[in-house]
Amino acid sequence: MSQELINHNPDLRKLRDEGYAVEVRDGYLLVHEVPYVNSKCQIKYGILVSDLTSLAGDKTIGPISQHVAHFIGEHPCNSDGTLKKGIQHSSQNQQLAKDLVINHSFSNKPAKGYTDYYEKMTNYANIISAEAKAIDDSVTEKPFTIINSDDHESVFNYLDTNSSKAKISAISSKLEGQKVAIIGLGGTGSYVLDLIAKTPVQEIHLFDGDVLLNHNAFRSPGAPAADKLREIYKKSDYFQEIYSKMRRNIHSHNYYITSTNIDELSAMDFVFICFDKGGIKKLIVDHLIAKNLSFIDVGMGVLIVDDSLLGHIRVTTSTTNKRDHIKDRITFSEAGAANDYSSNIQIADLNALNAAIAVMKWKKLFGFYQDLNKEFNTTYSINDGKLFNEDHIT
Repeated sequence: MSQELINHNPDLRKLRDEGYAVEVRDGYLLVHEVPYVNSKCQIKYGILVSDLTSLAGDKTIGPISQHVAHFIGEHPCNSDGTLKKGIQHSSQNQQLAKDLVINHSFSNKPAKGYTDYYEKMTNYANIISAEAKAIDDSVTEKPFTIINSDDHESVFNYLDTNSSKAKISAISSKLEGQKVAIIGLGGTGSYVLDLIAKTPVQEIHLFDGDVLLNHNAFRSPGAPAADKLREIYKKSDYFQEIYSKMRRNIHSHNYYITSTNIDELSAMDFVFICFDKGGIKKLIVDHLIAKNLSFIDVGMGVLIVDDSLLGHIRVTTSTTNKRDHIKDRITFSEAGAANDYSSNIQIADLNALNAAIAVMKWKKLFGFYQDLNKEFNTTYSINDGKLFNEDHIT
């Protein structure tokens, strides 16, 4: 992705063609081999780093939204060894991505800002390298070195500049490599997909044998056109097509899990169970426990009382660290609970909240979010707005 992105953008390509050692990595633009002077008046070489948040798809757009640049190396000094204060901003080690740690940040903003990344990076490179050239006029910030990126193949079709902008790429990388299954793409399951698709998991497997109908459109993310509904899509095929516009490795399994194909779940690292048919749910839960696989089961109970809706949503987590609560939290009755949810009345906002709580818990399990309470069952009560966290690991 690094060289492809550089080739597609005149400002990045101009940097490379003029001899700058340019690399794109984890949503950041790096210029290597920039000469500078350290506090001992020695000439050293560092790396300039900029975010790439002014990116639309694979195209850079100007003006550049962020004027701050970062640096890997000692803090640049003047030729006499005194600190170069004109660009000084902050000095502390900060991990921007899995293999990217900066040491300093600089601030130098022209009155009209930077028109593109070429102007931004050459400005900083000129300021920093000028002091080294004052000591030795043979040094250059343009070594004509081609940087061979060691980046793994990204699961995304375009750079995740949201993580790089927030400087959480290293934290997001904790979710990499997983094979995640979502069983059931009704209201809650489709929102789980929407959230998981924006993480760097390796594969997402969708299991659902239902056809996408009008009522699904009113309790799922997005807005399918009427013509799309008329094409009679299986839900897993439809959502695979939609989210494959953003990322790779989404696999549609447009059938139900049964006793004959349940072993397909054995290859997964994590499973979200997002349907309410008790008989097959017990088969799945028993299989996942037998295979020592972690999963989250979601549920909802909604009643009509006095011409309003009330009820609750539930998120139950099961890992090898805790399973003794499952029998008290997950209902395996084939008929389902005697409420309006069993009649397929679902509410998009409740589905979205149920999915959000489930995905947040999944992220806690892998260290993306801090997890102090280590709850394994969460319920939200609609009419009094209370959130209950229970079944903690002690």
